[in-house]
Amino acid sequence: MAEKKTGIDQALIRDLANILKETDLTEIEVEQDAMRIRVSRAAPAAMHMPAYSVAAPAPVAVAAAAPAEAVVPAVAARDPKNTVASPMVGTSYLSPAPGARPFVEVGQTVKEGQTILIIEAMKTMNQIPAPRSGKVTEILVTDAQPVEFGEALMIIE
Repeated sequence: MAEKKTGIDQALIRDLANILKETDLTEIEVEQDAMRIRVSRAAPAAMHMPAYSVAAPAPVAVAAAAPAEAVVPAVAARDPKNTVASPMVGTSYLSPAPGARPFVEVGQTVKEGQTILIIEAMKTMNQIPAPRSGKVTEILVTDAQPVEFGEALMIIE
């Protein structure tokens, strides 16, 4: 039987911090087996997360790579309850394959749970479902655009 690795891979954390610096992202998260590592340029002031949480199913490590930068919300005037935010850092794709019809278009009515786009993260294609039923009034990302955690993807009213 192989022993399970319980320590944190510091080289992986350094690599993730370098990716943040090279791509100008503010946060990146990797999950593998029972280990989840999140590297962020700055931890939110109100968030005090231990390196290992007994109640959490996976250990979490948070490393600050650089001082906080000013964050300007791209969708300040819109109703936040209608905004679909990215659940992860990755690359957004509006259709299932290059040249295929997009999952949704502006003006289209979607049902809760319907796939509205894909976000590729760590070479994994993650289908993003509509969080509610409604009409797509705006698509805020383009095909193959890098997106960050929490970034507004589209508006469903």
